[in-house]
Amino acid sequence: MSNTITYRSYLRLPELLACQSPLSEAHDELLFISIHQASEIWLKLALHELRAAREHVVVDDLRPAFKMMSRVARIQAQMIQSWEVLATMTPADYTRMRDRLGTSSGFQSDQYREMEFILGNKDADMVALHVDEPVVHATLQAALEAPSLYDEALRLLARRGFAIPADQLNRDFTKTYTASAEVERAWAQVYASPEEYWDLYELAEKLVDIEYHVQLWRFGHLKTVERVIGFKTGTGGTAGVHYLAKVLEKTFFPELLTVRTRL
Repeated sequence: MSNTITYRSYLRLPELLACQSPLSEAHDELLFISIHQASEIWLKLALHELRAAREHVVVDDLRPAFKMMSRVARIQAQMIQSWEVLATMTPADYTRMRDRLGTSSGFQSDQYREMEFILGNKDADMVALHVDEPVVHATLQAALEAPSLYDEALRLLARRGFAIPADQLNRDFTKTYTASAEVERAWAQVYASPEEYWDLYELAEKLVDIEYHVQLWRFGHLKTVERVIGFKTGTGGTAGVHYLAKVLEKTFFPELLTVRTRL
């Protein structure tokens, strides 16, 4: 038996390329499947980087975390660009395949939900969606209960001597983070003296970069859905464009945005 590793065998291309299996004769269904499967692969890598970055923040080892967080933002840029490709699908193209989707929806992506949890947008109801998939459910429940990347950043600020309220450091991590005036003041101190707090200043900007790209991805999602299906209800039962517009209002690191007003 040969031990030769080829490009196709290393990347398991036969198995990978067999996963794009349209259920209809619609020409654009292959496009639809390919875009979403590619996004899930990018999400897998983003989660790999975010988990590791959080662990580096926990042990005050920020330089590797910066590289990982920069990579996440570049991954997000790739995902944002994918909307440009999907937007070439017209309403007529989508109609030819929509009935094959059933109730499936990107709303059900457990990897995307885990990324939101790691960044701090917690919602226990999203875990319940996966109760029939024990492994997925357990992974999301653990992510729901764990401190977010931002929670660990605030713990780092506290270890460095900044006045972070105890109720922000030891809160219920299953809940979405609520902004704090004291935390904003701490970040304002960092931004006022970047030379003194350079690594914390860099950490803040890496976080802002990730949020910036998440919001661009969300906006691209909204405009692509609007372009392809208008204001119809989504396949998963959401309010479609109206739901996506509300999602745009959700932020991950509120003080890093509001602090800019006071500088």
